[in-house]
Amino acid sequence: MAPDLNSTKDLFVFLGKSVFSVLEDMVFTLIPKPQKNVAGEIVLITGAGSGLGRLLALKFASLGSVLVLWDINKEGTEETCEMARAAGATRVYAYTCDCSQREEVYRVADETYKAFLPAMIANDHGHLVCISSSAGLTGVNGLADYCASKFAAFGFAEAVFAETVAQKQMGIKTTIVCPLLINTGMFEGCTTKFPSLLPVLEPEYAVRKIVDAILQEKVYLYIPRVLYFLVFLKSILSSKIATLLFEYLGIFNVMDGFVGKKKKD
Repeated sequence: MAPDLNSTKDLFVFLGKSVFSVLEDMVFTLIPKPQKNVAGEIVLITGAGSGLGRLLALKFASLGSVLVLWDINKEGTEETCEMARAAGATRVYAYTCDCSQREEVYRVADETYKAFLPAMIANDHGHLVCISSSAGLTGVNGLADYCASKFAAFGFAEAVFAETVAQKQMGIKTTIVCPLLINTGMFEGCTTKFPSLLPVLEPEYAVRKIVDAILQEKVYLYIPRVLYFLVFLKSILSSKIATLLFEYLGIFNVMDGFVGKKKKD
């Protein structure tokens, strides 16, 4: 009898929380969700020497965050450091770090933090941000290796999010970002068949959406918004119909004009 009562109780708790969450989502669809204050918070940004990382650093600098900048490019990181100070940051720390080398990460981390997630867990405070990609949501012709890395990043971030929820670490937030192509030069020459529907994103726009998602503590951010619908269709349509749709949208051909990232002289 007791197991049945517990099951019934769990069902009603689930239904009650679900109704509340749906109502909350509806309200915040009409009214912008309040943004948290990150002034004084330590923000570690990898790849801060250029592109999206640099723009994120400048944005958080304007919000009063303490910046810790990592990049393998020492010159680029130091340049971002100076730009961040000019943008209003009072405390900025730049480190040269190759994030593909475990020993290098631990060495630099020892100079800034003793640990990352363990420290967050101990304090029940922090925010993990994963920049994945739309290529982490569906396979793309000509991008097998890139898709594999972005699927892995998405899966890892989602698994860590699940662990924090299971451990009741409600003070640790996660945001997983999946943008379409961003005009940073990495995918120079790539285009989409329907740019009004699937545009190549300008970096400043992408950064604005990413920071807003972080401040509003969104778990998932797909940009442009049509990606939410396409991912939904992929999950409910047969593989044959989904493939036909993606072929029509030109998703399998975005790499046809790829010429590679432009190198500085």
